[in-house]
Amino acid sequence: MAGKQAILIAGPTASGKSGLAVELAERHDGVVVNADSMQVYAGLRILTARPDAEALARVPHRLYGHVAPDRSYSAGAYVRDVAPVLDEIRASGRLPILCGGTGLYFKSLLGLLDDLPPVPPAVRARWRQRLAEEGAPALHRRLADTDPVAAQRIDPADGQRIVRALEVGEAAGQPLSALQTGRRPGLLDPAACVKLVTAPDRAVLRQAIGDRFARMMAEGALEEVAAFRTLPGAMDGSAAKAIGVVELSAVLDGTMAPDLAVERAATRTRQYAKRQETWFRNQFDASWERLVVPDVAAIQTI
Repeated sequence: MAGKQAILIAGPTASGKSGLAVELAERHDGVVVNADSMQVYAGLRILTARPDAEALARVPHRLYGHVAPDRSYSAGAYVRDVAPVLDEIRASGRLPILCGGTGLYFKSLLGLLDDLPPVPPAVRARWRQRLAEEGAPALHRRLADTDPVAAQRIDPADGQRIVRALEVGEAAGQPLSALQTGRRPGLLDPAACVKLVTAPDRAVLRQAIGDRFARMMAEGALEEVAAFRTLPGAMDGSAAKAIGVVELSAVLDGTMAPDLAVERAATRTRQYAKRQETWFRNQFDASWERLVVPDVAAIQTI
């Protein structure tokens, strides 16, 4: 791996990324660094499929479960957190292996995101309040008036992205679409990284998702959600959006049978994995090697 800054492993949930990352870390004296927006949160180790005790014992892991569940977290916050970690790993002579399913984190690392201005807290709070009061379709109509290009790209029901476009536009004094140039400075040189995407057959992935959720239940996912709900502010934060929290909360509240909760959570996970697959296929170019089987022996670029 001489001359390489890092190995990047992206891919949909349950596609074998974490196991591949551990194998590569063992072979190349590496440290596995999280690049998944749900695995940053404390309190949901099982439901977010964070590395287990065996993986943690085999190689060092960083940036897993380091964010309080009531906190908001963004790609910008991730870059601020990961920068000193990468410096520390390089200083130790080891290889960073960044692994996760959040495409925006990878684009941030490689300098492929837009350089957007910070949004003042008061502006952010006001737009979120308007979303709660008026709803996403109404704000989408407003966005269509002020930034029709951005509005065309955003689903009228996607309140989070609509509000983001509105608040950034206000903070910048110009439309979000005018700022989207993909020129933010990155932490890694794309040409100096090995870039991998796990891309298993759809039927294989569907089965893996079902099997994994069954294991989560056996490992104590229901008890984990019960404990999570007692954490201050946890159910109001982004961590509560982890798939399975709503379904298993319904089980705890006596409004849903466990079998139905597992079925619905697995279905939502499969839908999420499909969206991830589509994103990676459309956003990552041919320099990313696609792995049908997440096996070290299958990698051509190392």
